[in-house]
Amino acid sequence: MRESLFIKKNVDRWKKYQEEPTEDPDEMAERFTSLLDDLAYAKTFYSGNSSARYINSMAAVIYRRIYSSTRGERGRIGRFFTLELPLLFAKYQRVFLFTFCYFLLFCIIAAFSAAHDETFVRGVLGDEYVNTTESNIANNDPFGVYKSENEWVMWMRIGYNNIRVSMLCFIGGIFFSAGTLWLLTSNGIMLGAFQYYFFAKGLGIQSILTIWIHGTLEISSIVIAGTAGLVMGNSLLFPGTHKRVDSLKKAARDGVKIIVALIPIFIAAAFLESFITRRAQEMPVWLCVSILAMSLVFMIWYFVLYPLQLKRAGYFLNENGKPEKANV
Repeated sequence: MRESLFIKKNVDRWKKYQEEPTEDPDEMAERFTSLLDDLAYAKTFYSGNSSARYINSMAAVIYRRIYSSTRGERGRIGRFFTLELPLLFAKYQRVFLFTFCYFLLFCIIAAFSAAHDETFVRGVLGDEYVNTTESNIANNDPFGVYKSENEWVMWMRIGYNNIRVSMLCFIGGIFFSAGTLWLLTSNGIMLGAFQYYFFAKGLGIQSILTIWIHGTLEISSIVIAGTAGLVMGNSLLFPGTHKRVDSLKKAARDGVKIIVALIPIFIAAAFLESFITRRAQEMPVWLCVSILAMSLVFMIWYFVLYPLQLKRAGYFLNENGKPEKANV
């Protein structure tokens, strides 16, 4: 093939590469590979001519962009946790507030029901758990259930269960939020009955200093997972000007980000429950209060205060879900 014909055949594609650069990594890689093929052909048949130098310059530009993108990936995780995730909570703060109030409402309803019906706690928590706990109370070890198995086995089991519950809370949103609301209702009732039971036994403060060492992270994360589920459910119920399928895709993307970010928190909660909670009664009160307070401050700051701070500073998520700062 003559060089002029080779150039005529490919010049439109080369111009597109120059005039319409892409940020898509797959498309960038495909273009780079295509140019390498062209360069190899040009060097074989037109070595030293201008076409080979021209193609080489284009390939070099794409190579530099690929390399710079690869280096940028190192800061991507940090950017996700410092900007993208907090901005999601700024975006869905009303849904988060509703989820928290809904969950708290059923905790209160359960506690009120347990106070007026002696059989309510057994109906919710089960006879086996209540009988075991009463036996532990009689043996002056009311929270002995947390010592019932090996720490490492307990950590893996509880971590898996917490992540499973959060996934169910999220996936339940696909049923127009009904599945998520049901799981929030059932978990809220269980927590309310559980906490009232210990207060009724005169162990309220002790239960807070013991159970909420891990419960602060665990329960807060379940509520946040419920938020992710309601975000997805609301996208189906209230798609706005978008098609339901497009609204669902966008909400599902946001929800997955929230659930993935909760995984390390659930693992940390499971660690506290498996290794620390079982020793809470032997620990000084100030240490129990410190762990509980640090967990609470972290959850409030990271999921409530910090997102609002970013929002006031002018940060927002664009249509692609990427953080940007408004020009003020």
